[in-house]
Amino acid sequence: MSGINPFLDPARQAELYGHASRLAGRSSALMRAKTSGRPIPDTIVALVRDHHERPDRLGLVLDLGCGRGTSSLTLAKELRPRRVIGLDAASALLEQARLRTRELHGLSVTFHQGDFHRLPVTAGSCDVVVAAFCLYHSPRPQAVVAEIGRALAPGGLAVLVTKSLDSYREMDQLVAAAGLDPRAEQHESLYVSAHSGNLAGLAAVSLDVLTVEHEEHSFTFDGHEHVAEYLATNPKYDLAPGLYGNADALATTLHESMPDRPLTTTSLVTFVVTQSRGGRK
Repeated sequence: MSGINPFLDPARQAELYGHASRLAGRSSALMRAKTSGRPIPDTIVALVRDHHERPDRLGLVLDLGCGRGTSSLTLAKELRPRRVIGLDAASALLEQARLRTRELHGLSVTFHQGDFHRLPVTAGSCDVVVAAFCLYHSPRPQAVVAEIGRALAPGGLAVLVTKSLDSYREMDQLVAAAGLDPRAEQHESLYVSAHSGNLAGLAAVSLDVLTVEHEEHSFTFDGHEHVAEYLATNPKYDLAPGLYGNADALATTLHESMPDRPLTTTSLVTFVVTQSRGGRK
């Protein structure tokens, strides 16, 4: 593997997101392990309701890094804006998002492939922009935030969501102790570009920060098989040939190296609620 942070390496994006099943498998394993912390899409909806001056009369809502469309669909169902656009760079994820909207009636949700450094919307056209767990994929997150500021209507709201640098540190410790990657604890955080410690500062350059909320999310994996499902497509670690992408082989290696027991790990999730510069209309 190259020495570049996987989330910031253009050469690895097709590997990471070229097949929706890879992200779905990792996300499913993580969500099955979750024991505390509010659902992210529901929290975003609550923040919009709390801070937008007219949450019941929203026009365009833009969901950046929408992936398989989970947050986009929640925004559409709960807030009932005139239109939701989900934007992502990965065509495979967008295909899944479109499939999930086929049975919807009365909701205007569309998905588009694009670059969040150059948003495909006119200036001042968005009542709400959401950027959840995606800004750390940019080496220039401040440029994305500036684009969000351009897209927001007067009084428009942006909800930015990220994780702390030390998220899932207990997983790093397990991977190192098992010998899967002895340097697991020394690798740069996947979230170094936009994390809990710097997101509010990044946002404040182009937007007015209204509030910052931190919430610890906890996860307990049942045992080695469950851990292996999550690790199999996690790009952070330098795994031996034959292990990356192979949950069964990973589980076997874990069983050979240490007793099988549950693993509890945590992640600090940060929500930064911002408004277009200049405040309300």
